[in-house]
Amino acid sequence: MRVVITGAAGQLGQALVQSFGAEHEVVALSHADIDLAKPECVEQLAATRADLVLHPAAMTNVDGCARDPDAAYRVNGLGTRYVALACRRMDAALLYVSTNEVFDGAGGVAYREYDQAGPINAYGRSKWIGEQAVRELVAQHYIVRVAWLFGGERNFVRTVLRLGAERGVLSMVTDEIGSPTFAPDVAMAAVQLVQQPLYGTYHLVNSGSCSRYDFAQHALRLAGRSDVVLTPMLLADYRRDSRVPLHTPLRNIAAADLGIVLRPWEAALEEYIERLVASG
Repeated sequence: MRVVITGAAGQLGQALVQSFGAEHEVVALSHADIDLAKPECVEQLAATRADLVLHPAAMTNVDGCARDPDAAYRVNGLGTRYVALACRRMDAALLYVSTNEVFDGAGGVAYREYDQAGPINAYGRSKWIGEQAVRELVAQHYIVRVAWLFGGERNFVRTVLRLGAERGVLSMVTDEIGSPTFAPDVAMAAVQLVQQPLYGTYHLVNSGSCSRYDFAQHALRLAGRSDVVLTPMLLADYRRDSRVPLHTPLRNIAAADLGIVLRPWEAALEEYIERLVASG
């Protein structure tokens, strides 16, 4: 199968390239190769003659999206529409990577796949627009929501370890709750998912949930940095450009019914920290 992967230089893109490359012909496209915010990309993608397109590419800087919502709309919304149009032209299946931030986080419970979306920030709205474009244009689609990704060069875990080493004291939010998710685990789950033409919306996250504070504390302990002092704080006291949904853990029900279950986030984090330590 010929598989095109957008955002191939990102942390999830790299994991997808590695997982799909073992058994399929992969065309890896980074931002340097294709500008998804321009309609010309439809022709460029269609020329690949892909059987399947994996679309994790996105403007993921949440605060940057708040500062420039039009850019977020063009890249995450219209850009996904262009990818969907190319898939329609090729009669290719499409796996679109979405986010927990399509939910408002006000319910206090974990979200199921078909719970009502209600994004409260520009990033979430742009990704929700992408979801709507995919549903409108491509019958053969998988919408895969992920959350709190780690596993690459730039993510929350690496930032916590770096700042902990530099400062020795960190303030972390206790009331923002989510589902930490290891990018390689998502990629392996995606390989399983696309083997079955059971299209629709899925949540592929590591099982369990925690606060940012608990996530940071666990990472520091696993890295042998329990000496770093963590100070609890509330999200309302953390000044940033974007609103953040407070409680957005995701429940994997649809994929679990297919036998696709991701391990607990703590086990995935332990493996990731071991990799970081081993790499120096």
